[in-house]
Amino acid sequence: MATAYKTMVVKIGSSTLVGPDRALRRDFIAGLADQAARLRELGWRLVVVSSGAIACGAPVLGFDARPTDMPSLQACASVGQCVLSAAYDEEFRARDLLTSLVLLTRHDTARRNSYLHARDTLTRLVELGVVPIVNENDTVTVDEIRFGDNDTLAALVSCLVAADLCVTLSDIDGLYTANPMEDPSAQFIPRVEKIDATIIASAGDSSSSVGTGGMITKIRASRILMTAGIASVICSGAEGDALVRLAKGEPVGTLFVPPTGRCEIAPRKLWIALGDSAHGAVTVDAGAADALVRRGSSLLPVGITQVEGDFDAGATLDVRNQDGLTIARGLAQAGSDELKLAAGRHQDEIAANRLLAALAGKPAIHRDELIVFA
Repeated sequence: MATAYKTMVVKIGSSTLVGPDRALRRDFIAGLADQAARLRELGWRLVVVSSGAIACGAPVLGFDARPTDMPSLQACASVGQCVLSAAYDEEFRARDLLTSLVLLTRHDTARRNSYLHARDTLTRLVELGVVPIVNENDTVTVDEIRFGDNDTLAALVSCLVAADLCVTLSDIDGLYTANPMEDPSAQFIPRVEKIDATIIASAGDSSSSVGTGGMITKIRASRILMTAGIASVICSGAEGDALVRLAKGEPVGTLFVPPTGRCEIAPRKLWIALGDSAHGAVTVDAGAADALVRRGSSLLPVGITQVEGDFDAGATLDVRNQDGLTIARGLAQAGSDELKLAAGRHQDEIAANRLLAALAGKPAIHRDELIVFA
């Protein structure tokens, strides 16, 4: 059902929130709150995906640099999240805006029911005019249940709230043909309509010592958003009034435009794309890749040339083409041991093999549990 407002998700990196002196930039949060108030007047609701908990907590606990052991990182996150939440609450409340804190992990979103509960909560908060402040729950996460970067989390949140626009405020003003800090001939790219191997190759690593995501994570997140039909922007956190200008339709940073005429993606497929991390990968031949991308087919074992990882049936898998580009993601119909034996075999061969007979007549990944990326 259409709403009377539009929704913008903004992802803010640690290097934007924390200055060179390792102190939280209250001036930036105050400016963000000013923009949120102006966005409200323009008919937009804001959701903030905020990094920075560990970066804020480390100096408070006396660390000279970001610690490397997990207990210390989690302690910094615990302290830093309080610092961040207080700053957001004070600055937004001064502008008559209420904030809330939402902390998520892969444990919360990998299960379909929990994913739907998170969606309902965030949607209701936005409906009520609250500005949710979303972060990964670094206090309790371990590698197995981490998003790993808030670019992926921002894409997830954008899909959960059916955002009209997702904006990433970074330490760079957008996407270039190469890393501009290393290559002075790098050219700025104002608009991207398709993310291919060339675009991915242009992504360099983050220049920040406090962040965890580089440009490549932002590109991958933008690709999922394009698949979901959501426009996204990567721009500099130092850009004045970037959010308000974007809401008015002005060009800021690099705009990633969803394909025109793309069918609406089923919510379950968006969950497959974002809810859980990939537990393995399969590489497919050119014929299978074409069938997936152009015809929306299921993936049959005969089209698989390589299986990576150790996984069970039902696990989330990345599907890669011969160039190594991830073209889709889906749920495996069989475990890794079976798929490795079945890879490259036709259905009659599988049916005749006693070890693989259970796979006869079944795809490796069914089209209903497969999302092809834009």
